[in-house]
Amino acid sequence: MKETQSLKPIIGLATAFVLAIAIGIWVGTSLESNKKDKQPENPVLENIVQKLTDVLVHVEHKYVDDTDLKTLSEATISELLQQLDPHSAYITAQELVEKDTALEGIGLEFVMQSDTAYVVAPISGGPAAQAGIKAGDKIIKIDGEPIAGQGLKDIEILETLRGPQGTKVKLSVKRKKHEALLDLTITRENIPFHSVNVSYMVEQQVGYIKISRFTANTLKEFKTAFNSLQKQGMTRLLLDLRGNPVGYMDMAIEMADHMLEQGQLLVYTKGKRSKYNTKHYAKGGASFEHYPVIVLIDEGTASAAEVVAGALQDNDRALIVGRRSFGKGLVQTPIQLHDGTQLQLTVARYYTPSGRLIQNPHGAGAVDKYSGLIDRYKQGEYFRADNIQFDEALKYQTSQGRTVYGGGGIIPDYFVPVDVQQHTAYLDQLQAVVKAYASDYTDQHREALTAMEWERYAQKFEVSELMLKKLAAQAEEAGIPYDDKTFRAAKSHLKLLLKAQIAANIWKEQGFYPIYHQNDEILQKALQLFDEAEALLQQPVDEEA
Repeated sequence: MKETQSLKPIIGLATAFVLAIAIGIWVGTSLESNKKDKQPENPVLENIVQKLTDVLVHVEHKYVDDTDLKTLSEATISELLQQLDPHSAYITAQELVEKDTALEGIGLEFVMQSDTAYVVAPISGGPAAQAGIKAGDKIIKIDGEPIAGQGLKDIEILETLRGPQGTKVKLSVKRKKHEALLDLTITRENIPFHSVNVSYMVEQQVGYIKISRFTANTLKEFKTAFNSLQKQGMTRLLLDLRGNPVGYMDMAIEMADHMLEQGQLLVYTKGKRSKYNTKHYAKGGASFEHYPVIVLIDEGTASAAEVVAGALQDNDRALIVGRRSFGKGLVQTPIQLHDGTQLQLTVARYYTPSGRLIQNPHGAGAVDKYSGLIDRYKQGEYFRADNIQFDEALKYQTSQGRTVYGGGGIIPDYFVPVDVQQHTAYLDQLQAVVKAYASDYTDQHREALTAMEWERYAQKFEVSELMLKKLAAQAEEAGIPYDDKTFRAAKSHLKLLLKAQIAANIWKEQGFYPIYHQNDEILQKALQLFDEAEALLQQPVDEEA
Protein backbone atom coordinates (compact mmCIF):
# COMPACT_ATOMS: atom_id res chain seq x y z
CA MET A 1 0.00 0.00 0.00
CA LYS A 2 2.84 2.43 0.86
CA GLU A 3 4.48 1.73 -2.49
CA THR A 4 1.21 2.51 -4.28
CA GLN A 5 0.73 5.73 -2.36
CA SER A 6 4.31 6.80 -3.02
CA LEU A 7 3.68 6.58 -6.77
CA LYS A 8 0.93 9.20 -6.70
CA PRO A 9 3.19 12.26 -6.52
CA ILE A 10 5.42 10.72 -9.18
CA ILE A 11 2.45 10.22 -11.51
CA GLY A 12 1.41 13.78 -10.78
CA LEU A 13 4.89 15.04 -11.72
CA ALA A 14 4.82 13.03 -14.94
CA THR A 15 1.44 14.47 -15.83
CA ALA A 16 2.70 17.97 -15.13
CA PHE A 17 5.76 17.23 -17.23
CA VAL A 18 3.70 16.15 -20.22
CA LEU A 19 1.26 19.01 -19.80
CA ALA A 20 4.16 21.43 -19.98
CA ILE A 21 5.35 19.83 -23.18
CA ALA A 22 1.85 20.20 -24.62
CA ILE A 23 1.61 23.85 -23.64
CA GLY A 24 5.16 24.49 -24.76
CA ILE A 25 4.54 23.06 -28.21
CA TRP A 26 1.23 24.89 -28.50
CA VAL A 27 2.55 28.26 -27.32
CA GLY A 28 5.82 27.95 -29.18
CA THR A 29 4.15 27.09 -32.45
CA SER A 30 1.62 29.89 -32.12
CA LEU A 31 4.41 32.42 -31.53
CA GLU A 32 6.85 31.19 -34.16
CA SER A 33 4.78 29.88 -37.03
CA ASN A 34 2.26 32.71 -37.35
CA LYS A 35 3.52 36.16 -36.44
CA LYS A 36 0.21 37.77 -37.36
CA ASP A 37 -1.56 35.78 -34.65
CA LYS A 38 0.86 36.84 -31.92
CA GLN A 39 -0.95 38.15 -28.85
CA PRO A 40 0.40 40.41 -26.09
CA GLU A 41 2.38 38.38 -23.57
CA ASN A 42 0.21 36.86 -20.89
CA PRO A 43 1.98 36.93 -17.50
CA VAL A 44 -0.33 34.25 -16.11
CA LEU A 45 0.52 31.89 -18.97
CA GLU A 46 4.21 32.71 -18.68
CA ASN A 47 4.12 31.89 -14.96
CA ILE A 48 2.42 28.55 -15.58
CA VAL A 49 4.93 27.58 -18.26
CA GLN A 50 7.84 28.56 -15.99
CA LYS A 51 6.44 26.55 -13.11
CA LEU A 52 5.96 23.48 -15.26
CA THR A 53 9.44 23.90 -16.70
CA ASP A 54 10.81 23.83 -13.15
CA VAL A 55 8.89 20.62 -12.51
CA LEU A 56 10.24 19.08 -15.72
CA VAL A 57 13.79 19.68 -14.65
CA HIS A 58 13.19 17.83 -11.38
CA VAL A 59 11.43 14.96 -13.17
CA GLU A 60 14.21 14.63 -15.73
CA HIS A 61 16.97 14.52 -13.10
CA LYS A 62 15.28 12.75 -10.18
CA TYR A 63 12.41 10.52 -11.36
CA VAL A 64 13.12 6.92 -10.39
CA ASP A 65 12.43 5.35 -13.81
CA ASP A 66 13.19 6.18 -17.40
CA THR A 67 10.13 7.55 -19.21
CA ASP A 68 8.99 7.56 -22.83
CA LEU A 69 8.50 11.31 -23.03
CA LYS A 70 7.23 11.29 -26.62
CA THR A 71 4.42 8.82 -25.91
CA LEU A 72 3.47 10.59 -22.70
CA SER A 73 3.44 13.98 -24.37
CA GLU A 74 1.22 12.92 -27.27
CA ALA A 75 -1.26 11.23 -24.95
CA THR A 76 -1.45 14.32 -22.77
CA ILE A 77 -1.81 16.76 -25.66
CA SER A 78 -4.81 14.74 -26.82
CA GLU A 79 -6.26 14.90 -23.31
CA LEU A 80 -5.66 18.64 -23.15
CA LEU A 81 -7.59 19.26 -26.38
CA GLN A 82 -10.41 16.99 -25.32
CA GLN A 83 -10.95 19.27 -22.34
CA LEU A 84 -11.79 22.07 -24.78
CA ASP A 85 -14.58 20.52 -26.84
CA PRO A 86 -15.47 17.20 -28.49
CA HIS A 87 -14.06 18.16 -31.90
CA SER A 88 -10.64 19.71 -31.26
CA ALA A 89 -8.01 17.00 -31.75
CA TYR A 90 -4.31 16.24 -31.91
CA ILE A 91 -3.06 14.27 -34.93
CA THR A 92 0.29 12.53 -34.69
CA ALA A 93 2.78 12.50 -37.54
CA GLN A 94 2.00 8.83 -38.23
CA GLU A 95 -1.74 9.54 -38.35
CA LEU A 96 -1.11 12.34 -40.82
CA VAL A 97 0.86 9.98 -43.06
CA GLU A 98 -1.95 7.43 -42.91
CA LYS A 99 -4.48 10.16 -43.59
CA ASP A 100 -2.57 11.29 -46.66
CA THR A 101 -2.24 7.71 -47.92
CA ALA A 102 -5.43 7.06 -49.83
CA LEU A 103 -6.98 3.91 -48.42
CA GLU A 104 -9.42 2.76 -51.06
CA GLY A 105 -11.97 0.00 -51.17
CA ILE A 106 -13.46 -2.52 -53.54
CA GLY A 107 -17.08 -1.30 -53.55
CA LEU A 108 -18.86 -3.95 -51.55
CA GLU A 109 -21.74 -4.04 -49.08
CA PHE A 110 -21.87 -7.06 -46.79
CA VAL A 111 -23.51 -8.21 -43.58
CA MET A 112 -22.33 -10.63 -40.90
CA GLN A 113 -24.58 -13.58 -40.16
CA SER A 114 -23.66 -16.77 -38.32
CA ASP A 115 -20.03 -15.58 -38.28
CA THR A 116 -19.97 -15.37 -42.09
CA ALA A 117 -19.76 -12.31 -44.34
CA TYR A 118 -22.59 -12.35 -46.87
CA VAL A 119 -22.38 -10.04 -49.88
CA VAL A 120 -25.51 -7.89 -49.97
CA ALA A 121 -24.54 -6.09 -53.16
CA PRO A 122 -21.44 -4.91 -55.00
CA ILE A 123 -21.52 -1.24 -55.97
CA SER A 124 -22.49 -0.98 -59.61
CA GLY A 125 -19.42 -0.35 -61.73
CA GLY A 126 -17.09 -0.75 -58.75
CA PRO A 127 -14.03 -3.04 -58.57
CA ALA A 128 -15.87 -5.91 -56.85
CA ALA A 129 -18.68 -5.91 -59.41
CA GLN A 130 -16.19 -5.80 -62.30
CA ALA A 131 -14.29 -8.75 -60.77
CA GLY A 132 -17.47 -10.83 -60.69
CA ILE A 133 -18.59 -10.65 -57.05
CA LYS A 134 -22.33 -11.28 -56.82
CA ALA A 135 -25.02 -10.70 -54.23
CA GLY A 136 -25.36 -13.77 -52.03
CA ASP A 137 -21.68 -14.77 -52.20
CA LYS A 138 -20.11 -15.78 -48.88
CA ILE A 139 -16.64 -14.41 -48.26
CA ILE A 140 -14.62 -17.30 -46.85
CA LYS A 141 -11.03 -16.02 -47.16
CA ILE A 142 -9.27 -12.70 -47.72
CA ASP A 143 -5.75 -13.01 -49.16
CA GLY A 144 -5.73 -16.67 -48.17
CA GLU A 145 -6.60 -16.00 -44.52
CA PRO A 146 -9.88 -17.54 -43.28
CA ILE A 147 -12.47 -15.03 -42.04
CA ALA A 148 -15.53 -17.28 -41.82
CA GLY A 149 -16.01 -18.65 -38.33
CA GLN A 150 -13.24 -16.51 -36.87
CA GLY A 151 -15.44 -14.25 -34.72
CA LEU A 152 -14.47 -11.14 -36.68
CA LYS A 153 -16.49 -7.94 -36.56
CA ASP A 154 -17.71 -5.99 -39.60
CA ILE A 155 -15.14 -3.24 -39.07
CA GLU A 156 -12.26 -5.74 -38.90
CA ILE A 157 -13.24 -7.25 -42.24
CA LEU A 158 -13.76 -3.80 -43.74
CA GLU A 159 -10.27 -2.72 -42.70
CA THR A 160 -8.83 -5.84 -44.34
CA LEU A 161 -10.61 -5.06 -47.60
CA ARG A 162 -9.31 -1.49 -47.68
CA GLY A 163 -5.81 -0.50 -48.68
CA PRO A 164 -3.71 1.84 -50.84
CA GLN A 165 -5.14 2.60 -54.26
CA GLY A 166 -3.92 0.25 -56.96
CA THR A 167 -3.09 -2.64 -54.63
CA LYS A 168 -4.83 -6.00 -55.02
CA VAL A 169 -6.82 -8.18 -52.66
CA LYS A 170 -7.88 -11.79 -53.31
CA LEU A 171 -11.27 -12.98 -52.11
CA SER A 172 -12.21 -16.64 -51.87
CA VAL A 173 -15.99 -16.86 -52.01
CA LYS A 174 -18.56 -19.64 -51.76
CA ARG A 175 -21.31 -19.35 -54.33
CA LYS A 176 -24.47 -21.39 -54.46
CA LYS A 177 -24.39 -24.28 -56.91
CA HIS A 178 -20.58 -24.19 -56.89
CA GLU A 179 -18.81 -26.80 -54.79
CA ALA A 180 -15.35 -25.25 -54.94
CA LEU A 181 -14.40 -21.81 -53.70
CA LEU A 182 -14.07 -19.09 -56.33
CA ASP A 183 -10.88 -17.02 -56.12
CA LEU A 184 -11.34 -13.46 -57.38
CA THR A 185 -8.57 -10.86 -57.43
CA ILE A 186 -9.77 -7.26 -57.06
CA THR A 187 -7.80 -4.03 -57.48
CA ARG A 188 -8.59 -1.40 -54.88
CA GLU A 189 -9.81 1.88 -56.34
CA ASN A 190 -11.41 5.11 -55.27
CA ILE A 191 -15.09 4.38 -54.83
CA PRO A 192 -17.13 7.45 -55.80
CA PHE A 193 -19.85 8.02 -53.23
CA HIS A 194 -22.89 9.79 -54.58
CA SER A 195 -24.31 12.40 -52.27
CA VAL A 196 -27.80 12.26 -53.79
CA ASN A 197 -28.91 8.76 -52.88
CA VAL A 198 -32.23 8.80 -54.68
CA SER A 199 -34.80 11.09 -56.27
CA TYR A 200 -38.32 10.22 -57.37
CA MET A 201 -41.89 11.52 -57.52
CA VAL A 202 -43.70 10.69 -54.27
CA GLU A 203 -47.01 12.10 -55.45
CA GLN A 204 -48.24 13.78 -58.62
CA GLN A 205 -46.66 17.16 -57.79
CA VAL A 206 -44.25 16.23 -54.97
CA GLY A 207 -40.65 15.38 -55.76
CA TYR A 208 -38.26 13.79 -53.26
CA ILE A 209 -34.46 14.19 -53.10
CA LYS A 210 -32.30 12.51 -50.44
CA ILE A 211 -28.82 13.90 -49.76
CA SER A 212 -26.66 11.63 -47.60
CA ARG A 213 -23.56 13.87 -47.40
CA PHE A 214 -22.25 17.12 -48.83
CA THR A 215 -19.42 16.43 -51.27
CA ALA A 216 -17.78 18.36 -54.09
CA ASN A 217 -20.46 17.04 -56.49
CA THR A 218 -23.53 17.60 -54.34
CA LEU A 219 -24.84 20.72 -56.05
CA LYS A 220 -24.32 19.22 -59.50
CA GLU A 221 -26.14 16.02 -58.47
CA PHE A 222 -28.93 18.04 -56.84
CA LYS A 223 -29.45 20.13 -59.99
CA THR A 224 -29.61 17.01 -62.14
CA ALA A 225 -32.18 15.38 -59.84
CA PHE A 226 -34.18 18.61 -59.50
CA ASN A 227 -34.36 19.17 -63.26
CA SER A 228 -35.41 15.56 -63.83
CA LEU A 229 -38.22 15.83 -61.29
CA GLN A 230 -39.27 19.17 -62.71
CA LYS A 231 -39.77 17.54 -66.10
CA GLN A 232 -41.96 14.92 -64.37
CA GLY A 233 -44.28 17.63 -63.05
CA MET A 234 -42.73 18.49 -59.67
CA THR A 235 -43.96 21.75 -58.15
CA ARG A 236 -43.20 20.87 -54.50
CA LEU A 237 -39.98 19.47 -53.04
CA LEU A 238 -39.19 17.16 -50.13
CA LEU A 239 -35.50 17.55 -49.25
CA ASP A 240 -34.36 14.69 -47.01
CA LEU A 241 -31.30 15.48 -44.86
CA ARG A 242 -31.87 12.75 -42.29
CA GLY A 243 -28.76 10.79 -41.38
CA ASN A 244 -26.56 13.34 -43.19
CA PRO A 245 -23.64 13.63 -40.74
CA VAL A 246 -20.73 15.23 -42.60
CA GLY A 247 -19.74 17.24 -45.61
CA TYR A 248 -18.12 20.26 -47.16
CA MET A 249 -19.44 23.43 -45.60
CA ASP A 250 -18.94 25.49 -48.76
CA MET A 251 -21.13 23.06 -50.68
CA ALA A 252 -23.87 23.30 -48.03
CA ILE A 253 -23.73 27.09 -48.31
CA GLU A 254 -24.04 26.87 -52.10
CA MET A 255 -27.02 24.53 -51.73
CA ALA A 256 -28.83 26.96 -49.43
CA ASP A 257 -27.85 29.83 -51.74
CA HIS A 258 -29.70 28.21 -54.64
CA MET A 259 -32.95 28.24 -52.68
CA LEU A 260 -32.80 31.76 -51.27
CA GLU A 261 -33.05 35.24 -52.70
CA GLN A 262 -30.18 37.62 -53.20
CA GLY A 263 -28.95 39.27 -50.01
CA GLN A 264 -30.48 36.83 -47.55
CA LEU A 265 -28.08 35.76 -44.79
CA LEU A 266 -27.22 32.05 -44.95
CA VAL A 267 -24.93 31.48 -41.95
CA TYR A 268 -22.24 33.27 -39.99
CA THR A 269 -19.33 32.33 -37.77
CA LYS A 270 -17.86 33.99 -34.69
CA GLY A 271 -14.50 33.30 -33.06
CA LYS A 272 -12.06 34.90 -30.64
CA ARG A 273 -10.04 36.30 -33.54
CA SER A 274 -11.71 38.62 -36.03
CA LYS A 275 -10.36 36.69 -39.01
CA TYR A 276 -12.63 33.80 -38.07
CA ASN A 277 -15.74 36.02 -38.13
CA THR A 278 -17.53 35.50 -41.44
CA LYS A 279 -20.96 36.10 -42.98
CA HIS A 280 -22.35 34.35 -46.03
CA TYR A 281 -25.16 35.85 -48.11
CA ALA A 282 -27.21 34.40 -50.95
CA LYS A 283 -26.29 35.54 -54.45
CA GLY A 284 -29.76 34.74 -55.81
CA GLY A 285 -30.79 34.06 -59.37
CA ALA A 286 -31.38 30.30 -59.05
CA SER A 287 -34.44 28.56 -60.45
CA PHE A 288 -35.19 26.80 -57.15
CA GLU A 289 -36.26 29.92 -55.23
CA HIS A 290 -40.00 29.66 -55.79
CA TYR A 291 -40.79 26.01 -55.06
CA PRO A 292 -42.36 25.23 -51.67
CA VAL A 293 -39.88 23.10 -49.75
CA ILE A 294 -40.09 20.83 -46.71
CA VAL A 295 -36.83 19.62 -45.16
CA LEU A 296 -36.70 16.33 -43.24
CA ILE A 297 -34.19 16.10 -40.37
CA ASP A 298 -33.44 13.85 -37.42
CA GLU A 299 -30.79 13.29 -34.75
CA GLY A 300 -28.40 12.08 -37.47
CA THR A 301 -28.53 15.41 -39.31
CA ALA A 302 -25.32 17.25 -38.47
CA SER A 303 -22.78 19.87 -39.47
CA ALA A 304 -23.22 21.06 -43.07
CA ALA A 305 -26.76 19.66 -43.26
CA GLU A 306 -27.70 21.70 -40.17
CA VAL A 307 -26.45 24.86 -41.87
CA VAL A 308 -28.82 24.21 -44.79
CA ALA A 309 -31.78 23.43 -42.52
CA GLY A 310 -31.12 26.47 -40.32
CA ALA A 311 -30.76 28.85 -43.26
CA LEU A 312 -34.00 27.70 -44.88
CA GLN A 313 -35.94 27.75 -41.60
CA ASP A 314 -34.75 31.17 -40.43
CA ASN A 315 -35.45 32.74 -43.82
CA ASP A 316 -38.93 31.13 -43.87
CA ARG A 317 -38.00 29.37 -47.05
CA ALA A 318 -38.94 25.88 -45.84
CA LEU A 319 -40.74 24.01 -43.10
CA ILE A 320 -38.58 21.64 -41.06
CA VAL A 321 -40.15 18.29 -40.11
CA GLY A 322 -38.77 15.46 -37.99
CA ARG A 323 -36.66 15.50 -34.82
CA ARG A 324 -34.00 17.83 -33.42
CA SER A 325 -30.75 17.64 -35.34
CA PHE A 326 -27.40 16.55 -33.89
CA GLY A 327 -25.93 19.96 -33.02
CA LYS A 328 -22.43 20.07 -34.56
CA GLY A 329 -21.60 23.73 -35.17
CA LEU A 330 -17.91 24.20 -34.43
CA VAL A 331 -15.31 25.32 -36.95
CA GLN A 332 -11.91 23.59 -36.86
CA THR A 333 -8.73 24.75 -38.55
CA PRO A 334 -5.55 22.65 -38.99
CA ILE A 335 -2.41 24.03 -37.30
CA GLN A 336 0.89 22.42 -38.25
CA LEU A 337 3.39 21.92 -35.42
CA HIS A 338 7.16 21.99 -35.83
CA ASP A 339 7.61 18.21 -35.46
CA GLY A 340 5.20 17.19 -38.22
CA THR A 341 2.17 16.78 -35.96
CA GLN A 342 -1.02 18.78 -36.24
CA LEU A 343 -3.74 20.40 -34.14
CA GLN A 344 -7.33 20.40 -35.33
CA LEU A 345 -8.35 23.38 -33.24
CA THR A 346 -11.83 24.83 -32.88
CA VAL A 347 -11.58 28.51 -33.78
CA ALA A 348 -15.22 29.58 -34.30
CA ARG A 349 -18.87 28.62 -33.98
CA TYR A 350 -21.61 28.47 -36.60
CA TYR A 351 -24.80 30.51 -36.14
CA THR A 352 -28.02 30.46 -38.14
CA PRO A 353 -29.29 33.74 -39.67
CA SER A 354 -31.53 34.46 -36.65
CA GLY A 355 -28.57 34.09 -34.28
CA ARG A 356 -29.04 30.53 -33.04
CA LEU A 357 -25.91 28.61 -32.10
CA ILE A 358 -25.98 25.26 -33.89
CA GLN A 359 -23.52 23.54 -31.55
CA ASN A 360 -24.91 21.61 -28.60
CA PRO A 361 -23.68 22.91 -25.24
CA HIS A 362 -20.67 21.06 -23.89
CA GLY A 363 -18.64 21.38 -20.76
CA ALA A 364 -15.05 20.63 -19.89
CA GLY A 365 -14.21 17.01 -20.46
CA ALA A 366 -17.08 16.41 -22.90
CA VAL A 367 -14.91 14.05 -24.91
CA ASP A 368 -17.72 11.94 -26.38
CA LYS A 369 -19.37 13.86 -29.18
CA TYR A 370 -22.28 11.38 -29.13
CA SER A 371 -23.08 11.62 -25.42
CA GLY A 372 -25.72 14.26 -26.14
CA LEU A 373 -27.72 11.77 -28.20
CA ILE A 374 -27.68 9.30 -25.33
CA ASP A 375 -28.91 12.02 -22.97
CA ARG A 376 -31.75 12.86 -25.35
CA TYR A 377 -32.79 9.23 -25.48
CA LYS A 378 -32.78 8.93 -21.68
CA GLN A 379 -34.92 12.03 -21.25
CA GLY A 380 -37.41 10.70 -23.82
CA GLU A 381 -36.88 13.40 -26.43
CA TYR A 382 -37.16 10.97 -29.34
CA PHE A 383 -40.66 9.96 -28.28
CA ARG A 384 -42.36 13.20 -27.12
CA ALA A 385 -41.90 16.80 -28.22
CA ASP A 386 -42.63 17.89 -24.63
CA ASN A 387 -39.40 16.20 -23.55
CA ILE A 388 -37.17 18.42 -25.70
CA GLN A 389 -35.12 20.38 -23.19
CA PHE A 390 -34.18 23.88 -24.29
CA ASP A 391 -33.79 27.25 -22.65
CA GLU A 392 -36.97 29.35 -22.94
CA ALA A 393 -34.74 32.42 -22.93
CA LEU A 394 -33.14 31.34 -26.20
CA LYS A 395 -35.98 32.55 -28.40
CA TYR A 396 -35.22 33.88 -31.87
CA GLN A 397 -37.30 35.21 -34.73
CA THR A 398 -37.35 34.11 -38.35
CA SER A 399 -37.55 36.71 -41.13
CA GLN A 400 -41.36 36.60 -40.91
CA GLY A 401 -41.45 36.69 -37.12
CA ARG A 402 -41.97 33.01 -36.35
CA THR A 403 -40.42 31.88 -33.07
CA VAL A 404 -37.57 29.37 -33.23
CA TYR A 405 -35.40 28.14 -30.37
CA GLY A 406 -31.67 27.91 -29.86
CA GLY A 407 -29.71 25.75 -27.46
CA GLY A 408 -28.14 23.30 -29.88
CA GLY A 409 -29.28 21.59 -33.05
CA ILE A 410 -32.13 22.64 -35.32
CA ILE A 411 -35.52 22.13 -33.66
CA PRO A 412 -38.12 21.22 -36.31
CA ASP A 413 -41.32 23.16 -36.92
CA TYR A 414 -43.20 19.87 -36.68
CA PHE A 415 -41.97 17.09 -34.42
CA VAL A 416 -42.49 13.44 -35.38
CA PRO A 417 -41.57 10.88 -32.68
CA VAL A 418 -39.77 7.60 -33.17
CA ASP A 419 -42.17 4.72 -33.76
CA VAL A 420 -41.38 2.52 -30.76
CA GLN A 421 -42.78 -0.58 -32.48
CA GLN A 422 -40.15 -0.21 -35.20
CA HIS A 423 -37.21 0.41 -32.87
CA THR A 424 -37.15 -2.34 -30.27
CA ALA A 425 -33.90 -4.08 -29.39
CA TYR A 426 -35.18 -7.25 -31.06
CA LEU A 427 -36.01 -5.50 -34.34
CA ASP A 428 -32.70 -3.67 -34.33
CA GLN A 429 -30.96 -7.06 -34.12
CA LEU A 430 -33.09 -8.33 -37.00
CA GLN A 431 -31.84 -5.66 -39.43
CA ALA A 432 -28.77 -7.59 -40.54
CA VAL A 433 -30.78 -10.82 -40.82
CA VAL A 434 -33.38 -9.06 -43.01
CA LYS A 435 -30.58 -8.04 -45.39
CA ALA A 436 -29.08 -11.51 -45.40
CA TYR A 437 -32.45 -13.23 -45.96
CA ALA A 438 -33.33 -10.73 -48.70
CA SER A 439 -29.99 -11.45 -50.35
CA ASP A 440 -30.64 -15.22 -50.30
CA TYR A 441 -34.18 -14.76 -51.60
CA THR A 442 -33.02 -12.44 -54.37
CA ASP A 443 -30.31 -14.87 -55.42
CA GLN A 444 -32.87 -17.68 -55.71
CA HIS A 445 -35.43 -15.60 -57.66
CA ARG A 446 -33.27 -13.04 -59.46
CA GLU A 447 -34.40 -13.92 -62.96
CA ALA A 448 -38.12 -13.76 -62.12
CA LEU A 449 -37.74 -10.56 -60.09
CA THR A 450 -35.79 -8.80 -62.83
CA ALA A 451 -38.35 -9.81 -65.44
CA MET A 452 -41.14 -8.41 -63.25
CA GLU A 453 -39.82 -4.82 -63.47
CA TRP A 454 -40.04 -2.46 -60.51
CA GLU A 455 -43.51 -0.94 -61.08
CA ARG A 456 -45.17 -4.34 -61.21
CA TYR A 457 -43.08 -5.58 -58.27
CA ALA A 458 -44.14 -2.58 -56.16
CA GLN A 459 -47.81 -3.18 -56.91
CA LYS A 460 -48.03 -6.97 -56.92
CA PHE A 461 -45.26 -8.52 -54.82
CA GLU A 462 -46.21 -9.51 -51.28
CA VAL A 463 -44.06 -10.95 -48.51
CA SER A 464 -45.75 -14.19 -47.42
CA GLU A 465 -46.22 -15.61 -43.95
CA LEU A 466 -43.85 -18.42 -44.92
CA MET A 467 -41.14 -15.88 -45.74
CA LEU A 468 -41.60 -14.29 -42.30
CA LYS A 469 -41.32 -17.69 -40.61
CA LYS A 470 -38.08 -18.38 -42.49
CA LEU A 471 -36.80 -14.95 -41.49
CA ALA A 472 -37.52 -15.64 -37.81
CA ALA A 473 -35.88 -19.08 -38.08
CA GLN A 474 -32.79 -17.60 -39.74
CA ALA A 475 -32.57 -15.04 -36.93
CA GLU A 476 -32.66 -17.82 -34.31
CA GLU A 477 -29.86 -19.61 -36.17
CA ALA A 478 -27.89 -16.35 -35.91
CA GLY A 479 -28.38 -16.36 -32.13
CA ILE A 480 -31.36 -13.96 -31.93
CA PRO A 481 -34.08 -15.59 -29.79
CA TYR A 482 -37.59 -15.31 -31.24
CA ASP A 483 -39.77 -12.64 -29.58
CA ASP A 484 -43.32 -13.56 -30.59
CA LYS A 485 -45.04 -10.46 -29.18
CA THR A 486 -42.65 -7.99 -30.80
CA PHE A 487 -42.55 -9.93 -34.05
CA ARG A 488 -46.34 -9.95 -34.36
CA ALA A 489 -46.67 -6.26 -33.46
CA ALA A 490 -44.12 -5.29 -36.11
CA LYS A 491 -45.26 -7.75 -38.78
CA SER A 492 -46.47 -5.13 -41.26
CA HIS A 493 -43.26 -3.15 -40.82
CA LEU A 494 -41.13 -6.27 -41.34
CA LYS A 495 -43.05 -7.16 -44.50
CA LEU A 496 -42.48 -3.71 -45.94
CA LEU A 497 -38.82 -3.67 -44.91
CA LEU A 498 -38.18 -7.09 -46.44
CA LYS A 499 -39.98 -6.13 -49.64
CA ALA A 500 -37.94 -2.92 -49.86
CA GLN A 501 -34.66 -4.76 -49.24
CA ILE A 502 -35.38 -7.32 -51.95
CA ALA A 503 -36.13 -4.43 -54.30
CA ALA A 504 -32.81 -2.83 -53.34
CA ASN A 505 -30.95 -5.97 -54.41
CA ILE A 506 -32.40 -5.63 -57.92
CA TRP A 507 -33.02 -1.90 -58.45
CA LYS A 508 -30.65 -0.39 -55.83
CA GLU A 509 -31.76 2.64 -53.80
CA GLN A 510 -34.13 3.76 -56.55
CA GLY A 511 -36.10 0.61 -55.89
CA PHE A 512 -35.71 0.58 -52.09
CA TYR A 513 -36.86 4.01 -50.95
CA PRO A 514 -40.24 4.36 -52.71
CA ILE A 515 -41.33 1.17 -50.96
CA TYR A 516 -39.69 1.86 -47.62
CA HIS A 517 -41.18 5.35 -47.43
CA GLN A 518 -44.72 3.99 -47.43
CA ASN A 519 -44.25 3.41 -43.70
CA ASP A 520 -42.06 6.49 -43.06
CA GLU A 521 -43.96 8.60 -40.53
CA ILE A 522 -41.79 11.72 -40.94
CA LEU A 523 -42.24 11.72 -44.70
CA GLN A 524 -45.95 10.98 -44.47
CA LYS A 525 -46.42 13.86 -42.02
CA ALA A 526 -44.52 16.19 -44.33
CA LEU A 527 -46.84 15.40 -47.23
CA GLN A 528 -49.71 16.90 -45.20
CA LEU A 529 -47.94 20.24 -44.70
CA PHE A 530 -47.25 21.58 -48.18
CA ASP A 531 -50.07 24.12 -48.05
CA GLU A 532 -48.32 25.67 -45.05
CA ALA A 533 -44.93 25.49 -46.77
CA GLU A 534 -46.42 27.23 -49.78
CA ALA A 535 -47.98 29.91 -47.59
CA LEU A 536 -44.50 30.84 -46.35
CA LEU A 537 -43.62 31.96 -49.87
CA GLN A 538 -46.60 34.28 -49.99
CA GLN A 539 -45.84 36.15 -46.76
CA PRO A 540 -44.14 39.55 -46.96
CA VAL A 541 -40.62 39.57 -45.52
CA ASP A 542 -39.81 42.02 -42.74
CA GLU A 543 -36.94 44.02 -44.22
CA GLU A 544 -35.66 44.92 -40.74
CA ALA A 545 -35.52 41.30 -39.53
